[in-house]
Amino acid sequence: MTRRIVLALLVLSVVLVAAAAVPLGLSITERERLAFRIETQAAARVIAASAEEHLSDHESATGMVTGLAEAAKAGHCAAVYDAQGQPIGTTPCPVPPGPAEELTGRALKGQEPAPREVHGRLVAAEPVGSFRQPTGAVVLSRSTDPLDDRITIAWAWIGLVAAVGVAASALLSVRLARWVGRPLTTLDTAARHLGEGRLGERADVSGGPPEVRRLAATFNTMAARTEALIHGHQAVVADVSHQLRTPLAALRLRLDLLATAGPDSAPELLASAQDEVGRLSRLVDGLLAVARAEQTVPKPVAVPVDEVAAERVAAWEPVAQEKGIRLTFRGGTGAGPVVSLGPDALEQVLDNLLDNALDAVPDGGTVTVDRSRRPDGVRLRIVDDGPGMTPEARDQAFRRFGNTKARGTGLGLAIVHRLITANGGSIRLEDSPGGGLTVVIDLPLWRDADRAS
Repeated sequence: MTRRIVLALLVLSVVLVAAAAVPLGLSITERERLAFRIETQAAARVIAASAEEHLSDHESATGMVTGLAEAAKAGHCAAVYDAQGQPIGTTPCPVPPGPAEELTGRALKGQEPAPREVHGRLVAAEPVGSFRQPTGAVVLSRSTDPLDDRITIAWAWIGLVAAVGVAASALLSVRLARWVGRPLTTLDTAARHLGEGRLGERADVSGGPPEVRRLAATFNTMAARTEALIHGHQAVVADVSHQLRTPLAALRLRLDLLATAGPDSAPELLASAQDEVGRLSRLVDGLLAVARAEQTVPKPVAVPVDEVAAERVAAWEPVAQEKGIRLTFRGGTGAGPVVSLGPDALEQVLDNLLDNALDAVPDGGTVTVDRSRRPDGVRLRIVDDGPGMTPEARDQAFRRFGNTKARGTGLGLAIVHRLITANGGSIRLEDSPGGGLTVVIDLPLWRDADRAS
């Protein structure tokens, strides 16, 4: 691709330079030729004016001789003819006989013949005296070598400037092609490495045109998503094999005991086996929920935060009253903000967090859902005054089964973390002032660009 870009730009540059240089050179050539003809005719008129004093006024021929001498000194060949076409004065170098006779005849007829170029010399003729009744004619022959030299120099300068322009264009073409091609090459290398199984491979997004940088950023997003999915699948397999081992072993033990137990202990062993089956069912349901959350990226919709938060708080209010817990929601006045989230994602997040909070807070405690506006989004805080979590537990809380002291499956916060981050938000855990746990959620605002996509 780099070679094609360079060749295309180089051909375009050559065409543009030629389109500009050739007409310019032709224009300069024509102008120089016109100036040379005018200078030649002017020199002939000077001699004609000096010869008029002798031929028309019958004065001394000194002025005519002086004019011819000046012409000879300048390297011109000239001759003065009387009314009958006979030469009465010439320079040491003769004028071409053929053109001189023709031009002289036309000048003596009162015409102003156009100069003619013959054998590297420009021949011009001028009548002496009145055009209607000329008393003679002057023919001047001038070498075109100075004209050719000036034209050659002009074309040389034009060619030099054109060559410099083409060379500069070629240099810029190479730099441009490398600027465009290098990021694509690195992107191709990164894609090849990713296909070979190097999941941590990423493309460089620091160079190249904006379109290529956006492509590299999109590739990196895809690579990160692929890496997360593969690692997530690996983690699911590891977690499932680890977490299912204990309840399955316990269930097998109880079934073995049930097979040999007497009538008195059979109901108790059967109830224990049913408890283990229920535990397994809850564990499998949680793992499936996490897998569904990790393997889907829902299309965002507009979600009114205050409306959803107030609705979920009202739904959990009976549970809080039963435990003697004060559950409140603090939002703003007027129309609340609208955020960009997947369908029903905020409901699932609040249900999980409120369930955890109401389960952790002792009787008579408080749980508060607080909403505030930020310049780049909306912040939700679920604050409780329960026992809280240690720093080590908070660091592991969003991992599957990260909280080893959880009363449930240990998957609720993992599901919440996935639902928030998959929609461009963030979530973290903090200590509540005075004790307890605060869950801080930052959500992106719903914009027209989201609606269009």
